[in-house]
Amino acid sequence: MSHTDLPNGSHEPLLLEMRAITKRFPGVLALNEVNFDVRRGEVHALVGENGAGKSTLMKILSGVYIRDSGDVIFKGQHVNFTTPRQAQVAGITTIYQELNQVAQMSVTENIFLGSEIERGVLVDWPQMHRQARALLAKLHLDIDPRLPLSSLGVGQQQMVEVAKALHHRSDLIIMDEPTSALSVREIEDLFAIIRELKAQGVSIVYISHHLDEAFEITDRITVLRDGRHITTQPTGALNVDSLIRYMVGRDVSEQFPKEVVPRGPEVLRVENLTQGDRLRNISFTAYAGEVLGIAGLVGAGRTELMRAIFGADPIDSGRFYVDGRPVTIHSPRDAIRHGIGLLTEDRKQQGLVLKMTTRENITMSVLPRLTRGLLTSRRREAALAQRFIDNLAIKTPSQNQLVINLSGGTQQKVVLSKWMATEPRVLIFDEPTRGIDVGAKVEIYKLMNQLARQGVAILMVSSELPEIMGMSDRIMVIREGEVTGFINRADYPDTQALQEKIMEYATGSNKIVPETA
Repeated sequence: MSHTDLPNGSHEPLLLEMRAITKRFPGVLALNEVNFDVRRGEVHALVGENGAGKSTLMKILSGVYIRDSGDVIFKGQHVNFTTPRQAQVAGITTIYQELNQVAQMSVTENIFLGSEIERGVLVDWPQMHRQARALLAKLHLDIDPRLPLSSLGVGQQQMVEVAKALHHRSDLIIMDEPTSALSVREIEDLFAIIRELKAQGVSIVYISHHLDEAFEITDRITVLRDGRHITTQPTGALNVDSLIRYMVGRDVSEQFPKEVVPRGPEVLRVENLTQGDRLRNISFTAYAGEVLGIAGLVGAGRTELMRAIFGADPIDSGRFYVDGRPVTIHSPRDAIRHGIGLLTEDRKQQGLVLKMTTRENITMSVLPRLTRGLLTSRRREAALAQRFIDNLAIKTPSQNQLVINLSGGTQQKVVLSKWMATEPRVLIFDEPTRGIDVGAKVEIYKLMNQLARQGVAILMVSSELPEIMGMSDRIMVIREGEVTGFINRADYPDTQALQEKIMEYATGSNKIVPETA
């Protein structure tokens, strides 16, 4: 049942109205008579847990999916887009979390792709470059549009997508997790541009798991849950707690449900790890049952360190010890053999095989254990997969569901299952909750607690300070490839003081200190 909308004082007419939208997939009712509308010149947040139906609703609007029933009214006309191109021509542009761009082509080519300017039978490159430069200037980007897109940072590539939307004179821009790979400065720039677009009468649907962004940049917020419309309210009528209640249908009373586990013996020791200029003489120890948070600013070398420990990238020098014994790690295969697993920062590109099934992804790291001779025991493989599907409450219609069709939080559980199946001694979480909703985050944290109780040593890299502070037992801070400090969480009961101490080490305003046991 939908909550009654509250008045927001706006007299702007509706640009978009979606009425009673229903969509079924095999075994799943993805959308159940969902209502959604957008006013002209407003920024409207669409939020909900993974699997709530947000992306499905927007893919119906943008012509990727065909709705089973319901009406879509855009600019006063009933529309039925069956291709993204139709939606784009009508004035709707979608900027996806995984950018749909051609990295080898130039900025200009990406902006004009499919709508090139021609002079006779030839493409008018000078005119296209001039227009591209003008579009980029509107976004405060001073870059040469003839450069290949691959030469730009992720934030600039995101802005190129916005320039493309401006080129198509879009009335409505859908932004799906637009800040997931942006720095703080790039997020500020994006918000400034969103405000400018709004002032020009452009409407924006803003999808994000970062609820603070919704409160900063939007006019109204719509919540979906389990494929249903729950509420649409003015942003000012909500707060974080009430929004979470609408999203998950319950109170998430403790955002970081950290359990303090008695610390066991040393599991992993790294001594003087060096990798060119990226990592310099890094040494630390991780213990059984401990969550060692790895903090630092963007570019500090956190992910590079995790990949080096896992054997994914070569090192110049350094020594590794597992359970007190020296080990050699030259490859991920070596790391896995010594009981080290890595949940990568980019689960879709590096953690999963998207066109394989849930079962195949869960069991791929332990196939030799399930194989006799040349044949894999399908019975044992299915039993192992089902155990993790049940234990981790993985939401999938069946083991045979392709992972690409699962929500972000569910995909993360599949990756975690893959590594738990190896019975690891050390488990590295690199940005463990990136791109997943608040409810799924709590589930991941509880699984981390479970692993700690089992004596696993956990290394957790996170760019979110609340996550580092909320889930770590100790915190190691890295700056420019060097360790600048170790902090015992128990020594800082005051969150503000802890945050200030982390930032001192991260920004170099405090001297390097040795590891504290």
